[in-house]
Amino acid sequence: MKSNVITIIRKELRRFFFDPRLVISTLILPGLLIYLVYSFMGTGFTASFSTPDTYVYKVDTVNVPESIHGYFDGIYFVDQNEVDGYNAGKERLDAGESDALIVFPEGFDETVAKRDPEDIPNIDIYYNSSRVPSAEAYTNLVRILDSYEKSISNVFDINNTEKQYDLSTQKEVTSKVFSMILPMLIMVFLFSGCMSIAPESIAGEKERGTIATLLVTPVSRSEIAIGKILSVSFIALLSGISSAAGTILSLPKLVGLSGQVDASGYGIGDYVFMLLVILSTIMVIVSVMSIISAFARTVKEANTAVLPLMILSMLVSVTTMFGSSVPNDAVWYLIPLYNSVQCMSAVFGMSYSLVNVITTVSLNVSLSIVLLIVLAKMFNSERIMFSR
Repeated sequence: MKSNVITIIRKELRRFFFDPRLVISTLILPGLLIYLVYSFMGTGFTASFSTPDTYVYKVDTVNVPESIHGYFDGIYFVDQNEVDGYNAGKERLDAGESDALIVFPEGFDETVAKRDPEDIPNIDIYYNSSRVPSAEAYTNLVRILDSYEKSISNVFDINNTEKQYDLSTQKEVTSKVFSMILPMLIMVFLFSGCMSIAPESIAGEKERGTIATLLVTPVSRSEIAIGKILSVSFIALLSGISSAAGTILSLPKLVGLSGQVDASGYGIGDYVFMLLVILSTIMVIVSVMSIISAFARTVKEANTAVLPLMILSMLVSVTTMFGSSVPNDAVWYLIPLYNSVQCMSAVFGMSYSLVNVITTVSLNVSLSIVLLIVLAKMFNSERIMFSR
């Protein structure tokens, strides 16, 4: 039996690796395109929602007091311009000629000097939140004026020293981002890789009429089923690795963590557990897709039938975007696909439980064996395998 299964695996791998179009479209293009697209998106987002570090905000002022006039002069990224009243300043702001308009009440310095709690002057800052420079100007002006207020009436300070108050490390930041985003992306990549191979392996042979030749060979149909599932799982794993590599390399630019990603906190054990979870998940996905493909008459029909399963998987994987939603109870890890997503999130977040990982892998392998038995019985059905 072993030699027959190996023969089927070799046949499937030869068919795949000797077809340059399949190799390029399944193994090379996914990772390359994901890296290029995500990097481009990250660069575009950064450019669209932030201004260069050297940008100087154009700020119009009305009735600016002498005390603050000098205060603004010492700030290199603010270009102050006194205008003649609110209306003139609003026109310039609406026309995009300025980034913000600050209107001070008359007698601002005198009112502040009184320190009367019942007579507190209000500074009006007008801006346009639809324009990034204007929105950033408003944020910076509020920060600057808050700093000025503290300088003239400082009662107490909060975190006003050179100490590092944020105790999180780059490793913790990396693991948090990875645990929220990567499980969802990996599931999408695994399904995409399986969809490009599994339907072709069975439905494709039915469509071409070569399934009959394969079934009359001196190889048991259960061995054919095992060989196809193992070979497709291997190819799907390579496709998933290619896509995951492209994602991990482009993720810093995509989420704005360039120069801050530190994956050194993951050990060999973490990678082994992640590989086991991914492998067992692929076996489940391939087994389900193979059963669907066995019922289908064409590759197109098989791909259409598989789409609802992919959509369901994506909905499940999105749960990691909202943090861990599963208590540390092994019973939750008896739900196929959901258990894989949560395990991946826990491993990336460096908070996984060995019991949960073992439960997930064991369930996935057991389910794959059951589905393999079902597929083998389907291969023995002439009505199913020769439906046209």
